Amino acid sequence: MVFDPATLKFDDRGLIPCIAQDATSGEVLMFAWMNAEAVTRTLATGQVTYWSRSRAGFWVKGESSGHVQELVELRIDCDRDCLLAVVRQTGPACHTNRRVCFYTAIREGAEVELMAPEA
Repeated sequence: MVFDPATLKFDDRGLIPCIAQDATSGEVLMFAWMNAEAVTRTLATGQVTYWSRSRAGFWVKGESSGHVQELVELRIDCDRDCLLAVVRQTGPACHTNRRVCFYTAIREGAEVELMAPEA
């Protein structure tokens, strides 16, 4: 079966959530949005491309930082309303220079920082 991005369930802004996961470690790296064109570009180039709501434009992960995400596989969830990008991550995934964006936990009612930024 040939994939057609139109079969995905985008929200009313034309966006679909995408979770990036490290192909080797299985770590959840980050969350971002894609639109149909970002999905198409990601599949065509192998470089994960997101839609930046704040910039209102395409964002190729790592194009300015060098912390690229090379696509290994793009997966669709059972409801077709969320994507999982399995990637090879170069450098930190988070703009705060941490390995992952999910570096804060809530433990016993308090926020705990799990990792410091990379040097």
